Amino acid sequence: MAGRNLILGLSMLQLISWGSVFYSFALLLEPVERELGLSRAESSLAFSLALLAEGLGAYPVGRWIDRGHERLVMTSGSLLVGLCLLAHGFVNSQAAFYALWTLLGLGLAATLYTPVFSVLTRRFPEDFRRAIITMTFLGGLASTVFMPLTAWLIEAFGWRHATWCLAALQLLVCVPLHAWLLRGAPPAAARGSAPAVALSKHLRSAPFLLVGGFVVLMMAVTAALPAHMVSLLREGGMPPFWVIAIPAAIGLLQVFGRALLYFFERHFDLHLANLLIPCLLPLGVVVLLLAIRVAPHDASLGLGLALLFVLLYGIGNGMLTIVKGTAVAQYVDSDQVGSLNGALGIPLALARAAAPLALGLLWTREAGYVYGLGLMLVISAAAITSLLFAQRRASSAAGKQGD
Repeated sequence: MAGRNLILGLSMLQLISWGSVFYSFALLLEPVERELGLSRAESSLAFSLALLAEGLGAYPVGRWIDRGHERLVMTSGSLLVGLCLLAHGFVNSQAAFYALWTLLGLGLAATLYTPVFSVLTRRFPEDFRRAIITMTFLGGLASTVFMPLTAWLIEAFGWRHATWCLAALQLLVCVPLHAWLLRGAPPAAARGSAPAVALSKHLRSAPFLLVGGFVVLMMAVTAALPAHMVSLLREGGMPPFWVIAIPAAIGLLQVFGRALLYFFERHFDLHLANLLIPCLLPLGVVVLLLAIRVAPHDASLGLGLALLFVLLYGIGNGMLTIVKGTAVAQYVDSDQVGSLNGALGIPLALARAAAPLALGLLWTREAGYVYGLGLMLVISAAAITSLLFAQRRASSAAGKQGD
């Protein structure tokens, strides 16, 4: 019962943490621009700074969690986020805007999926994957819940007071709940007196580098498309309703994908499932390429293909979060999972920032997004190949230990 309450509580906290910061930025962008006199490039830089700060903070956060300080880390992270959102309502300069979003990035490093995955891996060492799947159910609905909520708050009270409402959720819900739920953290290296392999050796090992390559490359694929989705569908001749409905459906389908994984994955080989799930994304990209080619000539067929794309991409992306979040623990080491996942923080931040830019640079008036989507297929193939080799190296190492 205590374990279930922990997982459900953390799931709700992820919903609030993702929704109140990560998804609120897109809605705060235009009113902040108007009031502070910023260009789109200047305002967008704030979010890039947040992503960079999140990446920089990931490694020390992971180290602290591995040492048993998860309660302090996540509670302090929520406190920092809440205070920054409160201060956001008083922003009156570009420098203050940048400073607050940089600090918000540090808060996200201590509150989003990466740290909480490490917490669940330490607390449920024999069944961490199932605990992580359960915890992500509500987190997958963050955009579905908080984008309309934040839009309403901005319209009803203005953007400054809207950030105060979001701050109240952090300070009155997330801070006390993190402090209460995360009591009694297991001590460092609870399953042994010391980790069997030094962290530095893991960081140089082939399994970690291969798993890291898989995670970073798939992050690039999943980060590239959302920023361009509306433009891509419009250029493909999709009706206006579906241009909005298709991206909006992805969040719900992500949760559906995780539910499928929760109920059915025990009937399949875990490692085969880990390999097949990422294949859904490039398969969806192929269907999307067909959709934007067909839609101008056959609207019904084009729409049908677009709906098949969102089904494959949404379900695949939902399950991929679990594969990425558990791969290090499964194929490298679960005792030091916080530090190892944290070491990927900066590469992940760079991939997440660079991928949408690359897709935009590859856009041409004649070909549209065809070249960019082609690059995504190549990157996906490289990522899946990297995971395959990581599985083989991990299996080989386990076999040697057994001998």
